[in-house]
Amino acid sequence: MILLTGFEPFDGETTNPSWLAARRAAEQLVAAGSPAVAVEIPCVFDLSRTVLQEALERYRPGIVLCVGQAGGRERISLERVAINVDDARIPDNAGNRPVDRPIVEGGPAAYFSTLPIKACRGAVASSGVPVEVSQTAGTYVCNHLFYGLMSLLAEREDGCRGGFVHVPYSTEQARGNDAPGLALEQMADALVLIATTTSGTTVDHRVAAGAEH
Repeated sequence: MILLTGFEPFDGETTNPSWLAARRAAEQLVAAGSPAVAVEIPCVFDLSRTVLQEALERYRPGIVLCVGQAGGRERISLERVAINVDDARIPDNAGNRPVDRPIVEGGPAAYFSTLPIKACRGAVASSGVPVEVSQTAGTYVCNHLFYGLMSLLAEREDGCRGGFVHVPYSTEQARGNDAPGLALEQMADALVLIATTTSGTTVDHRVAAGAEH
């Protein structure tokens, strides 16, 4: 089972492409014969982890792709690392704005994605969709959920692999925000490729995809 999650709209937007793309990708995977399900996550710090944990317990997936929106980015971003801190520039949808707060008290400083991010980057790039390996998922609800996911998976012994993917604005949002955007169809296709590449890859590719800053 492949679990995909996407967020509800936030920060004044009326849609969130992470949810629309995750839902569409799940439909495409099911149509191709791969069991998959999409779950919408609230853009609320602690509640987001609660909803994710409930989905993990209900569906017992083997692969988890959590997806969020990174408005202003130009590419699909495969996140490498989640850090143990909440530091909100803007309030979440419930008005919470934690500053310098650990996500899990006493937890590790960081967790790495267990997706084969280099292989996934290659697969998405080969399809013509712009993609990158990202070294930061921020310190907002996306990183909170990413860290929460990896913390939950670290407690399991079933081999479930997971990670976080950021998507840009949709093309419609991009016009309203004077920023780069990507078609929802491209986002969904990329998520399908990431899921299927993860399913078929046990050892990640060793290729350069780092950053100087």
